[in-house]
Amino acid sequence: MQQAHRIRNLFSAIARHYDFLNSLLSLRFDRVWRRETVNVSGVTPTSKVLDVCTGTGELALAYADKLEMSGSVIGSDFCFEMLVVGKQKVKRQDRTHAFVPIEADTLTLPFADNTFDIVSVGFGIRNVSDLELGIREMTRVAVPGGRIAILEFTQPVNPIFRGLYYFYFTKILPFIGNCISRNKDDAYGYLPRSVLQFPNCDALKDVMEHSGLTDVQYYRKTLGIVAIHVGKKM
Repeated sequence: MQQAHRIRNLFSAIARHYDFLNSLLSLRFDRVWRRETVNVSGVTPTSKVLDVCTGTGELALAYADKLEMSGSVIGSDFCFEMLVVGKQKVKRQDRTHAFVPIEADTLTLPFADNTFDIVSVGFGIRNVSDLELGIREMTRVAVPGGRIAILEFTQPVNPIFRGLYYFYFTKILPFIGNCISRNKDDAYGYLPRSVLQFPNCDALKDVMEHSGLTDVQYYRKTLGIVAIHVGKKM
């Protein structure tokens, strides 16, 4: 409970700068990664999608771009301030129809069993205090045969690139992020620490399988900086 409260406060503090810094610090690759997550998740024009830990709704909006009027996207997050920024953004873009933002905790989703064709999360599952419970909740609200798609940072496997990346990730990125966001609680220092503590690709695949998913595949992107995991509900 204390960890969840700390993480909520951390993201509340950086909500206004979140989208800009994501784009800047990822060299705009974050948009590519989200599009690829949508593509490998098996979305169709009529899919019903839930994007948990949606933040400002970037992954939810990437799904919305693939849907017809009969499809739908809900974006849930337990950080109200992030959802406010997302609402303001879609209003400026005249896309208020694109997705429905809902304040909700991923560990206790307020949806019935077997509701969504796809349940996704982008760069948020590592912030959930109980990883397996969070994935089980995502699985619970997916329809049988539905897909769970997880986009998350991981650790590069190439030792030379990994050394260079870790220097950027643990030294340069936190300095730039904290300076621009003017965050005094080292929010952008939390990012690399949380990634380094997060399970690697194979370990996350195991957690997904233990959570009731089958045919779990993962795809490393951009020299292994991130990975996309996709599993199917039995």
